[in-house]
Amino acid sequence: MPFSLDLAALRAAYADGSLTPTALVDELLRRIATHADPAVWIRLLSRDELLVHARRLESLDRSTLPLYGVPFAIKDNIDLTGVPTTAGCPEFAYTPADSAPVVQRLLDAGAIPVGKTNLDQFATGLVGVRSPYGVPRNPFRADLIPGGSSSGSAVAVAAGLASFSLGTDTAGSGRIPAGLNNLVGFKLTKGALSTRGVVPACRSLDCVSIFALTCGDAADVARVAEAFDPEDSFSRSRATTTSAPASLRVGVPEPTALEFFGDAEAERLFRENLSRITALGAQLVEIDFSPFREAAALLYQGPWVAERWAALRAFHQKNADAFFPVTRKIVEGAANLSAADTFEGFYRLAALARRAAAEWEKMDVLLVPTAPRPYTVAEVAAEPLLLNTRLGTYTNFVNLLDLAALAVPAGIRRDGAPWGVTFIAPAWSEPTLLALAARWHAAIGGKLGATSHPLPPAPSSPPTATTAAPTTIQLAVVGAHLSGLPLNHQLTDRGARLVWSGNTAPVYRLHALPNSTPPKPGLVRVADGGASIAVEVWELPVAAFGSFVAAVPSPLCIGTVVLATGESVKGFLCEPAALAGAEDITRFGGWRAYLARSV
Repeated sequence: MPFSLDLAALRAAYADGSLTPTALVDELLRRIATHADPAVWIRLLSRDELLVHARRLESLDRSTLPLYGVPFAIKDNIDLTGVPTTAGCPEFAYTPADSAPVVQRLLDAGAIPVGKTNLDQFATGLVGVRSPYGVPRNPFRADLIPGGSSSGSAVAVAAGLASFSLGTDTAGSGRIPAGLNNLVGFKLTKGALSTRGVVPACRSLDCVSIFALTCGDAADVARVAEAFDPEDSFSRSRATTTSAPASLRVGVPEPTALEFFGDAEAERLFRENLSRITALGAQLVEIDFSPFREAAALLYQGPWVAERWAALRAFHQKNADAFFPVTRKIVEGAANLSAADTFEGFYRLAALARRAAAEWEKMDVLLVPTAPRPYTVAEVAAEPLLLNTRLGTYTNFVNLLDLAALAVPAGIRRDGAPWGVTFIAPAWSEPTLLALAARWHAAIGGKLGATSHPLPPAPSSPPTATTAAPTTIQLAVVGAHLSGLPLNHQLTDRGARLVWSGNTAPVYRLHALPNSTPPKPGLVRVADGGASIAVEVWELPVAAFGSFVAAVPSPLCIGTVVLATGESVKGFLCEPAALAGAEDITRFGGWRAYLARSV
């Protein structure tokens, strides 16, 4: 039996020498050829391209790379260096010079990109059938939709062609395909994963999501992928959250609010599975679901659809015929929405958020079906808009109300279709979601995706995307460690990479320290008369941070530097006592400008 691609299995195989990244590449290509569904991929990397990644890894220390040799797929609205991004529209395609930061973090951690996956065009849809590149085949039943918009990303993992994949999630595109493919679908809090390098759908709501085989795998990937991105205006730093209570209160919609659109099997499974919650030690609480349901309706029936028009208006003006018919209808329908409509939508959402907040006083986690029911490709073709709306019943409100969500398998239906539920909690509650969902998944058991591999035993401690020690530390440098300057090699020799160039907050003074070789600046925070100083932020492996700090000579030291974005990172500062006789060079705005003063 071919080996499983879950992270524990891969790590064991690499550790005992039974697998190498090069051998993995050949096995993946064999599986993809055997699966024989070209609609999964918009651009599959060639063997030669994959071997570049594999052979690079084979020259590195496996123990320093948390995702060493782990194959992943990328939804084709997320940039990968040198590979066209189409967003499901050939006429829209462009070739990015750089990978999206979330992709680059995975590459730097040792993951191998397999290719770019199919999607509902411009990430507009929950069905997975709105693409000129075809419909990815649901690996459980060929007549069922794969779910969208991240259709190819979900199918690639379910079919055993990748260990995990990246999708995007605005209305539920990182959860609906998980539910329809027996996967974990992890949608973190808005802004936790950078969306720079992602073709926007509704930019204020868009999230990068993770499809994985287990909750533990999703947590491991999230731990690498998450980082504040100062160049992404919607990026957010993780807020401090309190520990989950000893006994969770799990809210469920009151029975009359649950809607399965005539699917008795879906209703039976959901109601029967509720007993699992109490078996896991949680308390079930009925809540008023109406504010969540009404917020969900705003996403496509309110002004937020105008964000899709804002993202695509310029392209549409020249390429209207390039749009998939249903996608064009949705996007063009937003063209006549006014600014007044938008403000009315904001007011309505604020009122619903206040009502929802009252329900959160009763519960810690909300449990809902991931989708009300599965649909066939033929059913969606007959009613494309209506059934898409129905699929979003339990997903559309999540980003509007700033919630985190984790879709998890809940068994296989009698008709062979997968069934799933979703745990939802307030922003930054990912540890609580992961712990509960992992226990749920272990109780459900079953197979990994659509493969024959059983769910591995639950780990002794719950997975978490946030409580494990970080693998990197961001460090602001202001002087000789800047790119191209004499001490920059002390960073690059330790595997550091440049992640941002910009300025500090306007609370610093910069001085040229006397009698220093090579010449060094001293950055000091002041109460008054401060200015913004040019810096670079480098990301340094935690394992190398100690040796770097040990080499920092007095009077320099490593403290906390506040950036112009408001984010705080570790960085170079100077002891105030060393400023006697130092020239104040704040007026130059940075060390490079000071060095160039006489050039």
